[in-house]
Amino acid sequence: MPERPAAAWARQAALTPTDIDCTTTVMLKILDGKCKMNPQEKEIIAVIYDAVKDRPGHILDDTDHRLIARARQGMDEDLVERIYEQRLLAETMISRPVMKAYKAMLRTSGVLATAQSEQSAEDI
Repeated sequence: MPERPAAAWARQAALTPTDIDCTTTVMLKILDGKCKMNPQEKEIIAVIYDAVKDRPGHILDDTDHRLIARARQGMDEDLVERIYEQRLLAETMISRPVMKAYKAMLRTSGVLATAQSEQSAEDI
C-alpha cells in the first residue's frame, strides 16, 4: 500500500519538538471527542501522528503515546477519564497561540485544506 501524502509530508517535514507535542495534543483531543476538526482533518492528524509519534516532543512523552495507543484500541470508563485528564493537562502546557500557529503551519504547508475558513484555536 502506498504511503499516504500526509505521512510522507510528516516524515520529511522539519517538525520541532513543540510541533510533535501539538500533534500529540490534537490526538488526545480527537480521542476525548473535543476536537472540532472535520472527520477528514482528524484522519489526516492521525496519519501525521502515526508518522511522528516516535520523535521526541518537548513536554509530552512515551507515557502519552502509550495512553493514546491504548485508547485507540478501545476505551473503558477509566481510560475515558485518563484521556480527558491528559488532554486538559496538555492543553494547559501548550498555549493557544502555539496550537493556532501549528494549525496554520499545517494549512500553509497544504496538509490541511486552506479553503475552509479559518476558525479559532478551539477547533483543534
